[in-house]
Amino acid sequence: MTTATSAHPVDEVPPARQLAAFGLQHVLAMYAGAVAVPLIVGGAMKLSPADLAYLITADLLVCGIATLIQCVGFWRFGVRLPIMQGCTFAAVSPMVLIGTTGGGLPAIYGSVIVAGLAIVLLAPVFGRLLRFFPPLVTGTVILIIGVSLLPVAGNWAAGGAGAEDFGAPKNVALAAFVLAVVLGVQRFAPAFLGRIAVLIGITVGLAVAVPFGFTDFGGVGDADWLGVSTPFHFGAPVFQASAIISMLVVALVTMTETTGDLIAVGEMTGREVKPRSLSDGLRADGLSTVLGGVFNTFPYTAYAQNVGLVGMTRVRSRWVVAAAGGMLVLLGLLPKLGAVVAAIPAPVLGGAGLVMFGSVAASGLRTLARVDFKGNDNLTVVAVSVAVGMLPVGVPTVYEKFPDWFQTVMNSGISAGCLTAIVLNLLFNHLPGRARSLSEPQGLPVGGVEKGVEQPREEVV
Repeated sequence: MTTATSAHPVDEVPPARQLAAFGLQHVLAMYAGAVAVPLIVGGAMKLSPADLAYLITADLLVCGIATLIQCVGFWRFGVRLPIMQGCTFAAVSPMVLIGTTGGGLPAIYGSVIVAGLAIVLLAPVFGRLLRFFPPLVTGTVILIIGVSLLPVAGNWAAGGAGAEDFGAPKNVALAAFVLAVVLGVQRFAPAFLGRIAVLIGITVGLAVAVPFGFTDFGGVGDADWLGVSTPFHFGAPVFQASAIISMLVVALVTMTETTGDLIAVGEMTGREVKPRSLSDGLRADGLSTVLGGVFNTFPYTAYAQNVGLVGMTRVRSRWVVAAAGGMLVLLGLLPKLGAVVAAIPAPVLGGAGLVMFGSVAASGLRTLARVDFKGNDNLTVVAVSVAVGMLPVGVPTVYEKFPDWFQTVMNSGISAGCLTAIVLNLLFNHLPGRARSLSEPQGLPVGGVEKGVEQPREEVV
């Protein structure tokens, strides 16, 4: 075992007490998003409460296993960075469509298994495309990831989408209180407490929320102590061509999003994501997705909210997130513990989410600060990519008249913005452009190569 002085911060193993605190912080940051996917899909299919509970516990179990594969890694599976895994929202609409048009859960799981295998096979191809992700593209994608997540935090702060008291002043006040606690701890508390500012904010917010009636622990008493997910609980998988095609489109979107998240964490932790490590990370996504289809859950991807938490806390150890993965496994095996975490009110998560998601956007700006914007079209690349990425966030129904496959790709602001940034970078910085006129002033859009496209990343840094 390497010593603390020789190990990279990503590989350092903090003391057990810190592992537990930092790991719990990551679990709380992603829990609401993790359980949202099975709730949405199961609700649309009108599953019974017992089946819904089964979907949630199966999801938490595989979330934990997927996180351990990504962080710890084995052979050529896992990027070995602090990456938290969870169900992708890009698959929600196709899965609801498959499940409610006669295919049911078996057809969903058949398409998920095929999509996972496709990701494993395509991972090396995506790894070789890393040269098309210079700081111009990665900074833009990270910025879009952070900004596109802010409405999620806003919905939480207002009480949670669909809540009867959505937007009530008391909800916003609780979220603002949690935000103030997080900022106060980070600014004035000792260094260690500053690194768990989000956990402290959520804990203090929960303590305030209970006496004011924000939360209900009634579900804790109803939950079972032990629950084990068995393969193909809802029946053997069914392989329908239309379902598989739609899920393969989701797989491409997921790979694009995961690529952006992996590069973002690599930037934050100081460990460059190279083609081989990117392929390993995507391969882990594919394996986790296959496990999802076998163990009654859904496709998996890196969770951007936890990327923001890494940037905010500056805790770079992958073993912290691995500890969070172990906690998720326990939550999946012990439904009563999961019910306790589920009782945290949405405004508490919203106050913490504003800091975390804003940190992701700020990290994107920091990456873009390394890009040369003088005498080239790089500003246009950023401007148009951010605009396209924010379009479905600001106007969710903008593509509702388009085909399903198009909506799957473009309704995700992250994938839409990422694809736009890649295409525009190729257009302006890789294809031959017009010659620069000596009479043209510096700073006008006259083409040219982006600083960092032709040079290796380490030379740019």
